[in-house]
Amino acid sequence: MSRRTTPLTEALHAYLLEYSLREHPLLKRLRDETAALPQANMQIAPEQAQFMQLLIGLGGARRCLEIGTFTGYSSLAMALSLPADGEVVTCDLSEEWTAMARRFWEAAGVDSRIRLELGPAEDTLNRLVSEGESGRFDFAFIDADKAGYATYYDLCLRLLRPGGLIAVDNTLWGGSVADPSVTDSDTLAIREFNRMLRDDPRIDLSLVPIGDGLSLARKRP
Repeated sequence: MSRRTTPLTEALHAYLLEYSLREHPLLKRLRDETAALPQANMQIAPEQAQFMQLLIGLGGARRCLEIGTFTGYSSLAMALSLPADGEVVTCDLSEEWTAMARRFWEAAGVDSRIRLELGPAEDTLNRLVSEGESGRFDFAFIDADKAGYATYYDLCLRLLRPGGLIAVDNTLWGGSVADPSVTDSDTLAIREFNRMLRDDPRIDLSLVPIGDGLSLARKRP
């Protein structure tokens, strides 16, 4: 028994992966290929992706939103956990990174479940709202520019059905959120976003210490 989350040493993290990770071979290959990029730290942890797959399955999700595709690891993980007629709508600006994503989506046979929207995510989300998609998504994952988190969150909440779930990455931000001496723009944006989530009466909330912090916001009925 413990009143606090057990800190993850390198040895304990390795144990966690050895005894719980069930990673699709193509997810592993994509993660390895992404690791060679200078921006590799933008990749989510495999245990976090697996946790999100579990949440999607528990919620019976069929339609997912993603803000921030990068090389497609999280969108591939989500698509693999959906039924054959499920859909992931994923938003990004980079043709280069998403070209890698497309290769792996196709190799995994789930490219028909993933709709990539290249362009500013705010524009895409507003368009979905204007097309009558509000309340028609089950799950959303936000992992993009930190200054945009509040805007993406509000739009995703509109697009989510009652009881749907939003997962927001990087909300512990390497511990910087708890260090008042750190005042860069990204850290300030995440702090403000965390305060907004804490005080939002529209949701049930849990900040889970997995990866770099994953905030879960369930839209109240």
